Amino acid sequence: MNIKVVVVGDLETNCYILEKGNSALIIDPGAEAEKIIANVDPQKKVCGILITHSHQDHIGAITEVFNRFGCQIYSINNLKEGINRIENFEFEVIPCPGHLNDLVTYYFKEYNIMFDGDFVFNGGIGRTDMDGANAVDMKLSIQNLLHYPENTVLYPGHGPQTTIGDEKKNLIYFTKVL
Repeated sequence: MNIKVVVVGDLETNCYILEKGNSALIIDPGAEAEKIIANVDPQKKVCGILITHSHQDHIGAITEVFNRFGCQIYSINNLKEGINRIENFEFEVIPCPGHLNDLVTYYFKEYNIMFDGDFVFNGGIGRTDMDGANAVDMKLSIQNLLHYPENTVLYPGHGPQTTIGDEKKNLIYFTKVL
């Protein structure tokens, strides 16, 4: 699977384009629709748009991207917890409330990678002091994340990738829940 990172908008949100075979998935089209569209291989069929959560910086370009590709939009509202399949993409949907009550992480076990929106960053976690956020839920979500392999690569909503193991070693948030 090929992963393209397209950084968009004033908050520098990571939009991801996953390519496998003749298919593509777009994760979190937050802004700059034309930039996202230009990064999709025209030989690929976009089979879906995945949303990690409903903050504007993650969904701001969804209408334009949807209108261009005419594919299904997927989120916590129409995906089931656990294993899901969209064409040749198989992934686990993991609810991770804390930063926002509708936040989910997409775990592609075959590649040992997660796309986690604003849940865990390289060196931090999503804010829990905003409307719809909850520090207790965040702690429970972090405890759940610790069940996954430490070498799992996390692709966050902002900034560079990291691993569960690196964050477990470096973040006070993880050491407090162990």
